[in-house]
Amino acid sequence: MALTDTYTLSNGTKIPVVGFGTWQTPDGEIAYQAVLTALKDGYRHIDTAEGYGNEASVGRAIHDSGIKRDELFVTTKLDNSAHGYAETKQALGESLSKLGLQYVDLFLIHWPNPQAFRDNWEEKNAQTWKAMEEAYEEGLVKAIGVSNFRPKHLDALLKTAKITPMVNQIFLNPSDLQPSVVDYNDAHDILSEAYSPFGTGKIFQIDGLKEIAAKYHKSVPQLVLRWHLQHGFLPLPKSVHENYIQANTDIFDFEIAKEDMKTIDGFRGAFGLAEDPDTVPF
Repeated sequence: MALTDTYTLSNGTKIPVVGFGTWQTPDGEIAYQAVLTALKDGYRHIDTAEGYGNEASVGRAIHDSGIKRDELFVTTKLDNSAHGYAETKQALGESLSKLGLQYVDLFLIHWPNPQAFRDNWEEKNAQTWKAMEEAYEEGLVKAIGVSNFRPKHLDALLKTAKITPMVNQIFLNPSDLQPSVVDYNDAHDILSEAYSPFGTGKIFQIDGLKEIAAKYHKSVPQLVLRWHLQHGFLPLPKSVHENYIQANTDIFDFEIAKEDMKTIDGFRGAFGLAEDPDTVPF
């Protein structure tokens, strides 16, 4: 495998097996340089969101990289304030404008039930999804999906959806494999993406990971990214440091043994589980 290898989504769209995440990356020069460095190091899959506040900087880096648009895979997400049919259409247009792109490869509902719509989240998601399906049919997005959805939210969406989500981007790492969500995704041909493959840095609290990484002469992040790939997940590592961005690409020259995969799986709950989207004040 390599950074340019792909998974195939349910609609036939090819998505690179590792993406470069930009969650918690400040807008401006930091985000710009991080994305530019990632593209220079071979990443061809960039993940952002309106809620991250850095779409303009991400778009500027994409433009300045000089890489052909059809060689890149760009994801963005709907802001929590924009749930609803007309609101979604407007928000997508604004994201495309900030990114400086005519289309995005993947557009996601960022959160299943934002606090502002908690009393009518199912209806709002149905309206939002209709707008996203139309955007897909119009070619403004090449694939559509969701983020942080649990089975109950997906079941509700599928009551009215014409198109099944192609991706569910979730909190996914050795501390929480979210088995019920991943099993649901697998059963419905929905790719599981990991927006927090390192548990926002907390994986470094797990001493056992250090021991296993040393066995393979790899760093803990390299080990964990490989673990994601061997599970069939799509990790989205984030960094603003040039050496870490490059190091996170060095994950294709080794394979984790079955017994070590099982040990890593056993670290569940080492630093906490995914938050309940029904109760998070977001």
